[in-house]
Amino acid sequence: MKALALDAVGGLDHLAVRELPAPELESPTDVRVRVRAAALNRLDLFVADGLPGVRYRFPHVIGSDGAGTVESVGPDVTAVRPGDRVMINPGISCGGCPACREGEASLCATFAVVGEHRPGTAAELVVVPERNLAPVPPEMGWPQAAAFSLATLTAWRMLATRAALRSGETVLVWGIGGGVALASLQVARHLGARVIVTSGSDAKLEVARRLGADGVVNHATGDVVAEVRRFTDGRGADVVVDSIGQARWPDSLRALRRGGRLVVCGATTGPMIQLDLRRLFWHQWSILGSTLGNRREYASVVALAHEGRLWPVVDTVVPLARAMEALERLRRGEQMGKLVIEVAT
Repeated sequence: MKALALDAVGGLDHLAVRELPAPELESPTDVRVRVRAAALNRLDLFVADGLPGVRYRFPHVIGSDGAGTVESVGPDVTAVRPGDRVMINPGISCGGCPACREGEASLCATFAVVGEHRPGTAAELVVVPERNLAPVPPEMGWPQAAAFSLATLTAWRMLATRAALRSGETVLVWGIGGGVALASLQVARHLGARVIVTSGSDAKLEVARRLGADGVVNHATGDVVAEVRRFTDGRGADVVVDSIGQARWPDSLRALRRGGRLVVCGATTGPMIQLDLRRLFWHQWSILGSTLGNRREYASVVALAHEGRLWPVVDTVVPLARAMEALERLRRGEQMGKLVIEVAT
C-alpha cells in the first residue's frame, strides 16, 4: 500500500510517500479501513520532529484523522461490516483499566493516539479497534469526514466537559484558523456562549466573523487583554481556550475573570510556563488540561454531526502525492481550517 511515512525523526525531510506492507488485523475486534481521506494536525509536525518519550517503529505512518470504508473485520466485530463508511476516533485505550471502566478512555494508562504511538491514517489502509469507528453522516463528504474527529472531540471535551461552559458565558479562543480553534468556536456557539477569537491575520478574523465570532482581535497588532476586558465590561473571559502555550500564557491568565477557567490542550509555542501561585489562589482560577475525549463525548459530537452541526471547516484538499505541500502550509500557519489529503478517489 502507499503511505506517507517517516524513515526517521528530525523533520519533514524524513517524510515521503512510500510503498509499505498492508497492516493485518491483530485482535478479534480490529477493523481494517480503506482510507479515502486523511486530515493533518499540528501533531503531525511534532511527530516528524520527534516527540520525547515516544518509541517509533520505522517506517512510521503519520496522520491521526481519517475516514474511509470498512474493508475487513475481526471475528468479534458486530458494529460495522465491509463497505460501511466510517470516520476514525484516533484515541486508543485498553478498555479494561480503572479509567476505561469508568468511561474515561483518554485517562487510560496505555492511552495511544493513531499516527503518534501507532501507524496513522495517511495510508491506503489502517487498522483500528471497532470501538474507534463512527458512521459518516450520509450528506458529509470524505474531506469533512476525515477532518472531523480529532479537533471536534478535543474542543467538545475542553468546553463541554472540562470547562463546563454555560450559555451566556464568554470564551476567548487563541489562534483561529487551526482545527481545534475553529471547532472551539463552533462548540462554544452551540453551547450558547459568546466567543472572542484571535489571529495574526485580518483575513482569518473576517472569516471567523462570518462563522459566528462575536469579537475578533489581531494578536499581532492589538492588545488582546484590553479588548477582552472591553468586550466583557472589564470583567474578563469566563473561559480561555489555549493550545498555544508558552508565548501567550501570561495574556491568557490576564484575560481571565476572577473564578475563570483556562483550558489547555496544546503547547505549539513551547511547553514551559511561569505561574505566580499567589495570583492563582487569589483570583481562584481553574487551570484545566484536556486531551481528546471519551467514547460518550465522541458519541455526542458524532450525533451533532449527523444533525448537520459541528461540521469541520476544510481549507484545502490535496492528493497524496502532494501531501508535503499541505504539511508546509500547516507549518507556516497559513490554513483557515483543516488540510486534507485525498488518499484514494
